[in-house]
Amino acid sequence: MHRGKDDVMEYALLIYGDEKAWAARTDEERRTNGERHARFVALLAERGVEMRGGRELALAGSATTLRKKGDAVSVTDGPFAETAEVLGGFYLLAADDLDVVLELARELPEDTIEIRPIVPLPE
Repeated sequence: MHRGKDDVMEYALLIYGDEKAWAARTDEERRTNGERHARFVALLAERGVEMRGGRELALAGSATTLRKKGDAVSVTDGPFAETAEVLGGFYLLAADDLDVVLELARELPEDTIEIRPIVPLPE
């Protein structure tokens, strides 16, 4: 991967979890989770890692999936895959290298975080 014009790499941290388990959490557990995310964002600033975006996503059942096969296009309600773990949110970070992002991602409260480099747009 080559770097963008500001000489840092961008990484998407994709946060997966079980929506049924999330729905079963108490208000205190949700509050604690939110506090841990706030500490994560503060840690990014302390480490000089820029957060370029990030949000919690609506429940997977609210998704619309577009599938293309040749010239045929179908649009269906719901997520693409039937699975217990679904994409629940993301962060978009700019960091010097993957090792920094891996170290920081360990601080997130969720158990499954997929980290992907962002392909820079051509100049």
